[in-house]
Amino acid sequence: MWCHFLILLVAVSTAGATCHQKREPAGKRGSIFADLTADEMQAVRDFLMSKPRLRLSSARRETLKKNSIFLMELHVPKKGDALKTLDQGRTSPKREARVVVTFGDQLRPNITEYIVGPLPKPTYYKHTTFAGKTPKFESRPTSQTEYYHITNKLQEITKKVYRILVETSGFSFHNCTDRCLTFSDVAPRGLESGERRAWFVLQKFVEGYFIHPIGFELLLNHKSLDPTEWEVEKVWYNDQYFDSVEELVEKYEKGEVTKMTLPDHDDDDLYSTYIPRGESSTRANVQGPKLVQPQGPRYRVEGNFVEYVGWSFAFRVRSSAGLQLFDLRFNGERVAYEISLQEAVAFYSGSTPAAMQTKYIDGGWGMGTEAYELASGIDCPDIATFVDLYHYYDTDRPVRYKNALCIFEMTTGVPLRRHFNSNFKGGYNFYGGLENNVLVIRTTSTVYNYDYIWDFLFYQNGVVEAKVSATGYIHATFFTPEGLNHGARVHSYVLGNLHTHLVNYKVDLDIAGRDNSFETIELKYENFTNPWSPRHSIVQSRLHRTQRTTEREAAFPFGKRLPRYLHFYNPTKKNRWGHHRGYRIQFNSHADSVLPRSWKEEVGITWSRYPLAVTCQKDSEVMSSTIYTQNDPWEPVVSFEDYISNNENIDKTDLVAWVTVGFLHIPHSEDIPNTSTPGNSVGFFLRPFNFFNEDPSVASRDTVIVRPHKDSFSKVDTDRWTPELAGYCMSNKPFHYNGTYEEV
Repeated sequence: MWCHFLILLVAVSTAGATCHQKREPAGKRGSIFADLTADEMQAVRDFLMSKPRLRLSSARRETLKKNSIFLMELHVPKKGDALKTLDQGRTSPKREARVVVTFGDQLRPNITEYIVGPLPKPTYYKHTTFAGKTPKFESRPTSQTEYYHITNKLQEITKKVYRILVETSGFSFHNCTDRCLTFSDVAPRGLESGERRAWFVLQKFVEGYFIHPIGFELLLNHKSLDPTEWEVEKVWYNDQYFDSVEELVEKYEKGEVTKMTLPDHDDDDLYSTYIPRGESSTRANVQGPKLVQPQGPRYRVEGNFVEYVGWSFAFRVRSSAGLQLFDLRFNGERVAYEISLQEAVAFYSGSTPAAMQTKYIDGGWGMGTEAYELASGIDCPDIATFVDLYHYYDTDRPVRYKNALCIFEMTTGVPLRRHFNSNFKGGYNFYGGLENNVLVIRTTSTVYNYDYIWDFLFYQNGVVEAKVSATGYIHATFFTPEGLNHGARVHSYVLGNLHTHLVNYKVDLDIAGRDNSFETIELKYENFTNPWSPRHSIVQSRLHRTQRTTEREAAFPFGKRLPRYLHFYNPTKKNRWGHHRGYRIQFNSHADSVLPRSWKEEVGITWSRYPLAVTCQKDSEVMSSTIYTQNDPWEPVVSFEDYISNNENIDKTDLVAWVTVGFLHIPHSEDIPNTSTPGNSVGFFLRPFNFFNEDPSVASRDTVIVRPHKDSFSKVDTDRWTPELAGYCMSNKPFHYNGTYEEV
């Protein structure tokens, strides 16, 4: 009872203190970046549906020949307009929505994007393009309606191979009860712009079906808006190609096909399940460590605005791409205007047709909308603050994703700073240490088989870390001997295909103002006569700075060594010691290119050529990728290479860093059942580099200093500025998880 009373008392005390502090209203600073509310989404839908000229209908209609809203999200205001509000207190820019409409019910189907506003009561909609470019209709993401027809088509097709499927796997796609097949489809959907044909992999529909391929793949052309016109163009069975299903059936019945029978299994021997198996020395009757905050949270969340030990920022989760942070400040001073996830890709290799065609560009799957409920105590600590997200993506009403984002403070288990000052006589002069507590904002994206965990971490010394951790199921195909050149056998008939993950971030830095410069710092050896011993020479390192004044000079391609210090600074502002105030980007990545430069699909992901590229900030260069790139990487409406092709000056101007991190994944037996996060986390740090006069964490009251008592080493004098013992409280709430997301 005492523990609960203490928490309540402190919470009330903190709230009371906050009321008397003078501060800029948090809601105003965050609101201009806040995602659309469910009411705003509904208002936009009703407004557009009321326009006869658009002839819009339900996204849930079973026909593909319809005009419907596919995507709706916040249209972020121009940076200059936003800064007038944030820095000058001017009226907030009009809230507007970006809306994607697929027009399938007309002679020439197309995709059109609109800007709709002002919210919450819209009165206008304006057509918008990507610098004059519009996406082809075939580049649209696959809708649930299209998947409905794909499933029906596969039911129809697999009836013809029912015997083959059952004899091979013991499962079937139609006429099944508990031994059913399902499918995975790969992308891009074709080999050149304007196509829409995809390979489909049949799998056993069991828990973790991604790693249960049965050796049957087919290529379906589904470009037509009339599903009765869809056709199978190729079939692959047990490492053999056929021009049609009929050809496979005929040759199978004549004994001209190499047949196979997969080993059977039961639910107790399912290698893809999470159910524990094998021996464990961990005591099952004892709970593991848990995070506690005995006096309540030390951070504050108001809407989409967060404050924590000097840090403040606004956040949103873009339906098309994911987590974005805006207006990042430390002690009231802006460090970055925007840090945001832009795109994630996973390019595969293999010997089966589906594997060799798999080049996932995850924005095309609505990566931001794949943020499902986070499990308290597993995905985020029990003490976390959970936030619901709302998306309007391939739906008729806003969809609420419960507890899909979390915010929490945690200790890293490693001191932020510490020193033991020995007296070299068996004692010490003092010990000083500072616990490394950080604030974490987290979402996830489960893009089909893979789960990405997206983190931004805020440290007390002014450091920001962006990190992505990969887990989930590997993308697996049927094992063939040739497949060992492109992966590893992870089960009796399963090949884990090698692939490379790349993730692109946008980092719009405002270091002590908008006018920044960029330099790289390396070391060069110098050799000179020793001034105090002329018979000898001294060899040592010397700083070598290179000013990067154009966009091409600041674009560093993969394959060449990246300079060790990447320094962004304000050329007109200095700290107390005469250094330009700056921040630097430090990589934690093992990335490399995924395709040769200008090779077909590589044209759609030209940002992947560079671990770092620096450009002038432009409102017309908002993103490095779009939701259309996945299905048309050959003629993308946004090409990052265009951003640096004009080679503009980047000295003393507003700069944006485009950062690409990633890693190679060669699957191995330990990826069964799932890829684990250790060793599969990459990202980058933003680290102050002479931005402050000293480490700003000296202001932290988490510091502890211990000195021996002047009269006796057996006694100590301890200085601390936080309660020594606050009591450790564990939540008594039982574990609860729902996992549903539904229209509101």
